[in-house]
Amino acid sequence: MILPVHIVIALSSVIYTAFVFFRPSKNKLKVSYTLTGLTLATGTYLVWSTGTHILQSCITGLLYIAIMLFGILATHYKLVHQKI
Repeated sequence: MILPVHIVIALSSVIYTAFVFFRPSKNKLKVSYTLTGLTLATGTYLVWSTGTHILQSCITGLLYIAIMLFGILATHYKLVHQKI
C-alpha cells in the first residue's frame, strides 16, 4: 500500500515543482519542500520495511533529490530576482 502512495507523492512533487517554477511564490515553495520530504520519508520506509537493495535505492533517491534540488533552487533564484 505504501508503494503507490510513494509513487504518487514523487510524481506529484516533480509536477508541482515544475509548476511552481513558472508561477513562483513562497508558499508554493513550502509545498514543494513538503512533497520532497514526504517522498524521502516514504522511500526510506520502503527500503527499511522491504529490505530492498540499498545501493540501487540510494542512487535513485540521489538522482531524484538532485532533480528536485535543481528545480527548487532555480525557483527560489527566480523568486528572489523577481521581487527586485
